[in-house]
Amino acid sequence: MNEPKTHRPDCFGKLDIVFPEHEDGLRQSPETCVQCIFKTECLRAALKGPAGLRAKDELADRAYASGLIGFFERWSRKKDIKRRIKHRGDG
Repeated sequence: MNEPKTHRPDCFGKLDIVFPEHEDGLRQSPETCVQCIFKTECLRAALKGPAGLRAKDELADRAYASGLIGFFERWSRKKDIKRRIKHRGDG
């Protein structure tokens, strides 16, 4: 991309576009996003938004199901995420 770094694409920060969930339930950036000069900034913005918080909620469930975290850690993470979503007025 030879565009100046000041013009962000329309997909900037939209989690379902830049980090979609695939059929296997895991998220992966499309090849077009991997090549984009805004990829890091864009993914950070997407994960800070309400959709990103819901993705983190999914991660807590997956980590618990696979045994990486225990019940109380999962409960704590999910409670914090729900509080942050509610605080933003998005949930």
